[in-house]
Amino acid sequence: MPPCGTTSPLPTGPTQRVEDGNAAVHKKSSESPSTSESPSERNRGIPRVADVVANREFRGLWLAEALSIGGDQLAKVALAIMVYDRTDSALWAALVYAMTFLPALAGGLGLSQLADRVPRRRLLVGSALVQATLVAAMTLPGMPLVLLCALVFLVSLVSAPANAAQNAITREAFDDDAHYLRSQDLRGITMNMMMLLGLAGGGLLVTLIGTRTALAIDAVTFLIAAWLVYTGVRWRPSAGGAEHGWFGGARLMASDRKLRVLLGLALLVGLTVVPEGLAAPLADQLGAPDHAVGWLLAADPLGFVIGTFVLSHYVPAHVRLRLIGPLAAASAAVLIAFVTEPTMPFALALLALSGATGAYIITVIATVNTSVPNGMRGSVIGVSHASLRVVQGLGVALGGAIAEWLGSASHTVTAAGVLGLALAVPLAVSWWRLSKTPWRDPAT
Repeated sequence: MPPCGTTSPLPTGPTQRVEDGNAAVHKKSSESPSTSESPSERNRGIPRVADVVANREFRGLWLAEALSIGGDQLAKVALAIMVYDRTDSALWAALVYAMTFLPALAGGLGLSQLADRVPRRRLLVGSALVQATLVAAMTLPGMPLVLLCALVFLVSLVSAPANAAQNAITREAFDDDAHYLRSQDLRGITMNMMMLLGLAGGGLLVTLIGTRTALAIDAVTFLIAAWLVYTGVRWRPSAGGAEHGWFGGARLMASDRKLRVLLGLALLVGLTVVPEGLAAPLADQLGAPDHAVGWLLAADPLGFVIGTFVLSHYVPAHVRLRLIGPLAAASAAVLIAFVTEPTMPFALALLALSGATGAYIITVIATVNTSVPNGMRGSVIGVSHASLRVVQGLGVALGGAIAEWLGSASHTVTAAGVLGLALAVPLAVSWWRLSKTPWRDPAT
């Protein structure tokens, strides 16, 4: 998910890095524009979505991911309803939901290494088949709750290397940075639209079709995803080996200052996510009806979709790099306005604006993925994604505790905005300075 030179410092290919921070994005992007691009898009150096979707490998990965996310949204709702109906316990329902997040740290730091040591298509297909089997087992009548929790944990654990492999293959599928960045925009929009659809109708759909049917649908989506990847993605040998060590990605992130700063900018999401965890008390404090909780939850992803669309269609890659710092600061800064205890429409507008400016994270993650050697990309992606999931969980938990202590959800959101801005400014300044220097070869 910053001020620099006049053109993109992104590395020039899947495994190459530029030696000059002011180098052009990629010769192919500027010298051989697609004939299907309009003159205005060509002048901005922005590929068309049609050109990105025309890439067969990306198309298969994109559709597989969209199906899996849709199925997962149904499954989360179904599991929450199933467990609560059987136990009448909010604790059990929360525990099962937590099982979808807890494996992120172990899976991201550990199992993501498999994306570098195993052929990535094989890993993706195998992971999808394992997940389909595990989810199908959840539909068995009389499943003990402890075993159900274990199955949910394993499904999330298996997703870590799969996500790392998918992101790494997507980078390999494109020859130039402009098309790759546009592909990540499309993925971001798709994922958030699926989340919005889940918020809008997930509960109603599960109520209509039943929890076991919803879980069965999720299992089928994994099977379809496996088929899409197997038929649409070409086989490649493993990209790396044991020479980098099992935690090579974590060591690389820790040793490279540019990567550390970019990751720090991405981790600010741990503060901007605080309003999501406080949606219910915020609605109550603002005097809104119960169904307004859904509006508050939907505002941020809707803003993210709009922000990603604007960046993707109207802002060239090199300008997006300059905007990383200001957008990161803005995403947190707008939350400070909650100190006024805004009306519901104003609160929704603030959250949407925070989500829209938060679209900078796509540029951050794409830059990180492009800037590391292909043989370590899966490991680095795993570290990045695990870090993001963990800080979001911690942000929501700490936000709830602070809101309980302060007795005010809106003031807690304000505090998150103040802290986020205080952290974003020095990170933005660091990125502005570092972006002017050559990329150090991470392999050395």
